[in-house]
Amino acid sequence: MTPALPPLGVGVVGFGWMGQVHSRAYVRLPHHYPDLPLQPRLVAVADTDAGRRAQATAMYGYAEAVDDWRALVAHPHVDVVSVAGPNFVHRDVAVAAAEAGKHVWVEKPVGRHLADTRAVVEAVRAAGVRSAVGFNYRNVPAVDLARRLVSDGRLGTVETVTVRLFSDYAAHPDGALSWRFDPEFAGTGVIGDLASHGLDLARHIVGESAGDISELVADSATFIPERPEPQPGAGSHYATATGGRTGPVGNEDHVSALLRFAGGARGVLESSRVAVGEQCTYGIEVHGDRGALAWDFRRMGELRVADDGAYIDAAWRTVFAGPGAGDFAVFQPGAGLAMGYDDLKVVEAERLVRSIAEDRPIGATVEDALAAATAADALVRSAAERRWVEV
Repeated sequence: MTPALPPLGVGVVGFGWMGQVHSRAYVRLPHHYPDLPLQPRLVAVADTDAGRRAQATAMYGYAEAVDDWRALVAHPHVDVVSVAGPNFVHRDVAVAAAEAGKHVWVEKPVGRHLADTRAVVEAVRAAGVRSAVGFNYRNVPAVDLARRLVSDGRLGTVETVTVRLFSDYAAHPDGALSWRFDPEFAGTGVIGDLASHGLDLARHIVGESAGDISELVADSATFIPERPEPQPGAGSHYATATGGRTGPVGNEDHVSALLRFAGGARGVLESSRVAVGEQCTYGIEVHGDRGALAWDFRRMGELRVADDGAYIDAAWRTVFAGPGAGDFAVFQPGAGLAMGYDDLKVVEAERLVRSIAEDRPIGATVEDALAAATAADALVRSAAERRWVEV
């Protein structure tokens, strides 16, 4: 008989969509990683909504459900805390969890602003616990392949990096004035929500070769300056409302920036949450002096590569990620078979659990969140001051 693995008690704060994604990721770990050294067990969930608490116990198998996250953090059988609530709870929950000796998995952007992120990082460092951050796009096997191509010099010296993250989730003018549009609760708008992913993606793919972003100049805009207040019970940022009072939108809908990397490469970042016709249009292009690559999340398993040695009229080819690229083989047996968003969270969970077992950082950590938050803060300052700023 196979001996039982040591348990890893899981607590999730916030059982909306992301809290459920985290929960499924923990449950699926043994299916995809049977040799994992620890066995996650769903111990407790915290949410202010009674319906979601009931769903967590009845459908997901949590042993306990509480309405106060502090009780979850203090739970003696919780070893790791997933912080899956809104931005304004990230700092308090993650800091308290780390101070209680719990490992933490925090969704990006890890707080409302740079000060929040720094507080979480300092607490994690002081406690010596392990951490993970929700930069899930770096877990895509095709992205892993892109990173290897850049690191191996297949593109030559990196010259330009273009990152684009467009979404339409806030494009409707009657989109309800949720917490996402209030700086007190969200901090930044599209910068923290989407551009933070792009900053991490660029750093992850080209950072080893081109260095980090060292300087930037940015512009931002709020195209829908007022929104209707939400109807009772409408908490989603996809909800619409009409006929009631309106209130001001306090953060940005769109940001664009020119980037300079420490190694001399140049970059462009553009992100919008109000882009009509765009759904999850997230991607990156890298051009070097001998080749290029391009990746689009909507075709997650494909990487476009131009590395045939031609400088003029170079041909593009499409590479389908397969076994040997990232963690593809633990989900699918052959190239071309599709992976999904939730699979990326399973990879994220595996790296956190393995980092706990091996007591070393694996995958994206709060240190990576700090790097992204530092660059995001530079975007905010540059847009406000209308000048180039150092990161």
